[in-house]
Amino acid sequence: MKRDFLKRLQKGPVVFDGATGTMLQRLGLKPGGCPDELSLKEPALIKKVHSLYKSAGVDVVSTNTFGANRIKLREYNLENKLAEINIAAGRLAREAVGEKLFVAGDIGPTGSFIEPVGDMSFETAVEVFTEQALALKKGGVDLIIIETMMDIKEVKAAVIAAKSTGLPVAVTMTFDETMRTVLGTPPESFAIIAASLGADLIGANCSLGVEGIFKAITAMSKVTSVPFIAQPNAGMPVLRGKETVFPASPDEMAAYAKRFAEAGVRALGGCCGTTPEHIKKMGAAFKKAKPKSAKTALSFTSLASRTSFLTFGGGLTPIVIGERINPTGRKALAEEIRQGLTSGIRNEARTQASANAHALDVNVGVPGINEPPAMKSAVFAVNENTALPLVIDSSNPLAMEAGLKAVDGKAIINSVSGEVKKLKTMLPLAKKYGGALLALTLDDKGIPSTAEGRLKVAEKIVNAAAKIGIEKEDIIIDCLAMTVSADAKSAVETLRAIRLIKEKLGCPTVLGVSNISFGLPAREVINANFLTMAIAVGLDAAIINPSNKAMSDAYHAACVLVAKDTRAEKYINRFKQITGAAQTVPEKPAETLDIKARLKKAVIEGDENNITALVEEALKEGLEPITISNDALVPGLEEVGRLFACNAYFLPQVMLSAETMKKAFTRLKKELKGAKGHSLGKVLLATVEGDIHDIGKNIVATLLENHGFEVIDLGKNVPKDKIVKEAIKNKVDVVGLSALMTTTVTEMELVIGALEKAGIKAAPIVGGAVVTEDYAKSIRAAYGGDAVSAVDRIKRLVKGEAV
Repeated sequence: MKRDFLKRLQKGPVVFDGATGTMLQRLGLKPGGCPDELSLKEPALIKKVHSLYKSAGVDVVSTNTFGANRIKLREYNLENKLAEINIAAGRLAREAVGEKLFVAGDIGPTGSFIEPVGDMSFETAVEVFTEQALALKKGGVDLIIIETMMDIKEVKAAVIAAKSTGLPVAVTMTFDETMRTVLGTPPESFAIIAASLGADLIGANCSLGVEGIFKAITAMSKVTSVPFIAQPNAGMPVLRGKETVFPASPDEMAAYAKRFAEAGVRALGGCCGTTPEHIKKMGAAFKKAKPKSAKTALSFTSLASRTSFLTFGGGLTPIVIGERINPTGRKALAEEIRQGLTSGIRNEARTQASANAHALDVNVGVPGINEPPAMKSAVFAVNENTALPLVIDSSNPLAMEAGLKAVDGKAIINSVSGEVKKLKTMLPLAKKYGGALLALTLDDKGIPSTAEGRLKVAEKIVNAAAKIGIEKEDIIIDCLAMTVSADAKSAVETLRAIRLIKEKLGCPTVLGVSNISFGLPAREVINANFLTMAIAVGLDAAIINPSNKAMSDAYHAACVLVAKDTRAEKYINRFKQITGAAQTVPEKPAETLDIKARLKKAVIEGDENNITALVEEALKEGLEPITISNDALVPGLEEVGRLFACNAYFLPQVMLSAETMKKAFTRLKKELKGAKGHSLGKVLLATVEGDIHDIGKNIVATLLENHGFEVIDLGKNVPKDKIVKEAIKNKVDVVGLSALMTTTVTEMELVIGALEKAGIKAAPIVGGAVVTEDYAKSIRAAYGGDAVSAVDRIKRLVKGEAV
């Protein structure tokens, strides 16, 4: 029987199942072992769960394969059974629910971060997910659902892999109460990126109850027209006696069904704590609710980074794309790129972000270099130093693909044109990696001299893109600013072309503005006036130097004059900033700072390239290793913690600074000649028995080491007797325990009891997704919170202070 999930989705609301783990626990399964292997070892139990959800009236059941990828299965030495487990899970689900219901192949995260945040390459991640997705397809699933993702790069890899199967794809991320993932991604950025990759359903699951998931979906609905899926937990977990429970009742969750439907949710299911009873009531209410009519495509263009997003075109305020990361005519930057260094790129990224650029162009086109790895390094450097979306600028398809793999979000591909070769190479890259296209109005015949000619080229590009499913909002037309000194009418034709493109195609437009003045004196006067005229006729994006005062003044003034700056707020704020800057002492250039200040700055900015050389310089000046650490490195890391606390930094920046600190300490250790340096204290870390999740613990371990602690990391799934034994052996000051699962969190109390019974005085601290401050207090432990907060609290515990 042929089942068409997308056709069914168009007909009306679709109900997914609820939690598998909750039901397995209810049916008597004890923690431990590989849950995904149950499809082989206890198939009747898995079929029972599917059957219960079928009886609850669902349209879709998800396979028991959340952790059935190569990396997760390796924890149990089961990677060789990957295909067998996934195929069996698909077939079991089909046997349980029959031919009429849909089976979704469930894919969860790998548990590893993708570089540069982690060590796993993007290519490896795509391979891992493709392997699982193909096995699920062989098992007969009707669609792939990717869920509970925390890393947007992992989302990209998983969606690309799932799309390669030809099956429909749903994808969800998990957000906390701040509406961010653990790596800082907001719902809007996720929605923009997932939609650009071609996901058929996007949404949120886990970590939050109905209120939180509804808030995340509402945010997504402002930036995309893709249908939504919502899978909330049954409230936030609470401790009742010795049991962790999810408190939301079926009726409480069902009460939100109407609101979900009105927000654009077309598929509703449940996550942790939800049962067939919840799903039955939620599904019934959801199907009675009047769904929001299918949204037409949004008229604006959207871009996103890991931690921010922007929209332009469609009548919105024009944006500025910073042009300074480009080695053309810049010998120092070109030489740095040739040497494989990124300090200049990092500095340009930060400078342009401070000058209020909205996106940054990244070009590493130095003759004779191996451009793909250079582009990858440059994109990593910019992503690590700003939150701005990027424009990947290269005529080399391999370098372009390298940049698209490296970039955290949805970028602009600079560029495609009407040339046959360009269309054949760049359009497929945009489709696969979810990029917008900067489209030059030239073709194999050259640049048309008239606006009408450029319109024809633009139409050709838009039509070619439409054939492979790229919307016109993602085609940003460059009408080409030709040198006015060579042709007096060139500016007029460019402005006419912008008008025509807007009127006939409705596409966003972009210009590299400074080309217009080539060969003329006082170029910025021409450039600034031309920018104002272009914005007046509908320009949506200007590629300029945002630090150039004349250009920035012209941009802000033009936005006021064409009514794109409501109440002139941005214009006024700009001149407040300028006035304020004039009245304050400007920041000293890095080269004029003393060595301690430069070391601190390098840690704050995550300057891995230069930190070792700076340590060498400090040592040559006669500074002692302990002075370098205490007066420069540690204060830098403390400032990173402050920036994290006020949401100026997110976890990727924290990790980068920690790695920079690690490089500095590696060099300093050589000066200690084998002697141990001063330690702030000994901390034992472990994920408790029955739990194999350790991302959070590993992050805490890295930060603790770079703050000067000695860390004894016992890993995951650690029995309490081993924790006690190692705590005694190492005479530790603090014992940190981690648990992610509701079924294992209560193991923490048993460990703490065993520590107390053994007379161990080490202070316990606990953390993990399901751990709350109240629960920590109830088991006589400090509460870790996020990774940065955990380090601060461990410092206080070592000092004997209350936390």
